[in-house]
Amino acid sequence: MRGPVAALAATALVLSALLAGCSDDTADEPTPSGETPTSGGTTTPAGPGQSATADSGPAYSDWELGVHVLPRTDAGFGEIRPTPKSLRVRRFPTADLLAPPDGDRFASTIGPVTDAIRTRMGDTWSPRCPVGLADLRYLTVSFRGFDDAAHTGELVVAASEAEKVVSVFRALYAADYPIEEMRLPTTADLEAPPTGDGNNTAALVCRAARGATSWSAHAYGLAIDVNPFLNPYSKGEVVLPERASAYLDRTRTQPGILHAGDLVVREFARIGWTWGGSWSSLKDYQHFSATGR
Repeated sequence: MRGPVAALAATALVLSALLAGCSDDTADEPTPSGETPTSGGTTTPAGPGQSATADSGPAYSDWELGVHVLPRTDAGFGEIRPTPKSLRVRRFPTADLLAPPDGDRFASTIGPVTDAIRTRMGDTWSPRCPVGLADLRYLTVSFRGFDDAAHTGELVVAASEAEKVVSVFRALYAADYPIEEMRLPTTADLEAPPTGDGNNTAALVCRAARGATSWSAHAYGLAIDVNPFLNPYSKGEVVLPERASAYLDRTRTQPGILHAGDLVVREFARIGWTWGGSWSSLKDYQHFSATGR
């Protein structure tokens, strides 16, 4: 397991953001095609996105996710780039890693982090992390995708917060709030080169807080980043994900963008979690936490 500072740099895209968190780039050269890397967001075959007619369903963005690698900065993040035209109104289908809910009704599970799940998590958790596996829970929850279909997502959160977190996603599903992707971050995400176009809603990643050496709330399973590309992290000239600058315009009202007082913010507030979009020293529009940080 890397130390906290190195983990921060490696997880700039998982964030959120997570974490990984926070021109049209037509000159970017894609890496070899095939399946897009897991760090780029929803796993779809590389190549032009789907355009659709009224008969075949919604039209999707034609950006190749996880393919256009960014140069790294001295801080370890990717170079900040303008939002590509095809991502300024972002819409992708969700690839099902888990079976969708039966009958389109909300479903959820709360269970321990089993050996199989621990193996999938890879380097996103280790015995050096500030919370043990016994104090974490593996959740599955239904969510509505930007493809208008019902899907099953997965999160690892602190055991003390598991039931409350499920109640939030139950309310979001009932309101048809759209989420592009919700899967466990893995070692592949930590090791992938930065592409700045990820949009995975995720919770536990054992890493330092951005710009610090202390543990992030994500390292305790006490934070969740929601639609991070649509709700980026911003401090000074740093924007994460690195191609999400267009979404710093919070007058945007397209589905999935978070605003003060909306349903998502109210639901997390109901369970005692705070929103990074209300912070003054920086803005972390994707970030909700039980710790206030």
